[in-house]
Amino acid sequence: MSDILEKSQARQRLRSLSEALDSGALKQVARILNGGLSPSDIAHLLESSPPRQRALLWNLVDKQLEGDVLQYLNEDIRAEYLSRLNAQELADIIEDFESDDLADLLQQLPDTVIQEVLDTMDEQDRQRVEEVLSYPDDTAGGLMNTDTITVRPDLSIDVVLRYLRRHRALPPMTDSLIVVSRRDEFIGMLPITKMLVSNQTATVREVMDTDIEPIPVTLSDTKVAHLFERYDLISAPVVNSEGRLLGRITIDDVVDVIREDADHSLMSMAGLDDDEDTFAPVWKTTRRRAVWLGVNLVTAFIASGVIGLFEGTIDQVVALAILMPIVASMGGIAGSQTLTLVIRGMAVGQISSANVGWLLNREFLSSMLNGVLWATLVAAAAMIWFQDVTIGGIIAAALMINLVAAALVGTVLPLFLKSRNIDPALAGSVILTTVTDVVGFTSFLGLATLFYA
Repeated sequence: MSDILEKSQARQRLRSLSEALDSGALKQVARILNGGLSPSDIAHLLESSPPRQRALLWNLVDKQLEGDVLQYLNEDIRAEYLSRLNAQELADIIEDFESDDLADLLQQLPDTVIQEVLDTMDEQDRQRVEEVLSYPDDTAGGLMNTDTITVRPDLSIDVVLRYLRRHRALPPMTDSLIVVSRRDEFIGMLPITKMLVSNQTATVREVMDTDIEPIPVTLSDTKVAHLFERYDLISAPVVNSEGRLLGRITIDDVVDVIREDADHSLMSMAGLDDDEDTFAPVWKTTRRRAVWLGVNLVTAFIASGVIGLFEGTIDQVVALAILMPIVASMGGIAGSQTLTLVIRGMAVGQISSANVGWLLNREFLSSMLNGVLWATLVAAAAMIWFQDVTIGGIIAAALMINLVAAALVGTVLPLFLKSRNIDPALAGSVILTTVTDVVGFTSFLGLATLFYA
């Protein structure tokens, strides 16, 4: 009930802020921004505002809140604000950042600025951040937070509880303590809920869980997200190749990975950057989109070149020009359905060499059945329309060929691109469309040339 009330109040504050902005009451806007909205709400508001209004809102945000707001902004907008700050201003903003969030932020800065910021930090904090920075940001090492609470297995529960009470606060998302040896080698996990109901004279070794597998520091962030999803984890330890504890990953960072992967898949299908700013300036938007429009133009010329090879046949039979788009369109849709399914299966780790054969066979049979259904209907419509049995048979055969080709290419293409370290979500749809257009036009016009030449 309280959550519903809080959300309702937040919506009301956003409405009030919008009204104050429209009326030009900047003092009221500043009061609502800094006194009534959470950093995540402020970030959402900035991302939802055109450039001029966004600049006005950012200038009204209190300096003490800027760091918290930056953590919730997408990389495109965050980079814009970071570029305006010097090393000392950055150091003041990031004072309370966790090591993983700080590493994410620093990776958007030039190396010289990163070093300047690190030089302003104390020795312990700098070591923590440098540990995270030493790993790629799309691995477990880049995700991990080095702020952990560890205990030895020979301690009693009573001693552990007294040790915890000495802390002013526990690190966020602390659902378990990490049990390590004297050489910091991972041994197991001590859930806080289990510890609270255990006999206080019992040792940590008697209570801890040892069936939990730590996450290798080099594991990709996507695979980390799969592990959290599969085992309903809130936090998980991260270890190096020798089993030494390096840090932990928490669910809030994994949620960011899942969201970013979803954004990446959606935006890449259209050839856009995952961090594309909805309200980016005209020139920046134009420049980013021009590249993939150019790629698409090249593939369109390829398809047009195929059509040009059969110019004479099209001149003889006008019906071919009318029916051509049907063959290409049906192949494109069928291929996109398969491509999307396979890319999703790869993203969630469901497709491997062990089951790809079954999937390929299923897509082939499904495309054959769909081909028979729609080829029959389209052939009947074409024969009635043009009073020509031959044209009906030609388009039926071309549809069958293109639907089968689309299904097979849609299955194999993302696997092939992945094996070549090419993002299937980014390049798959462009290549698939070209293949279905070329196969569709070649089969349709080629068969027509055989029968009408």
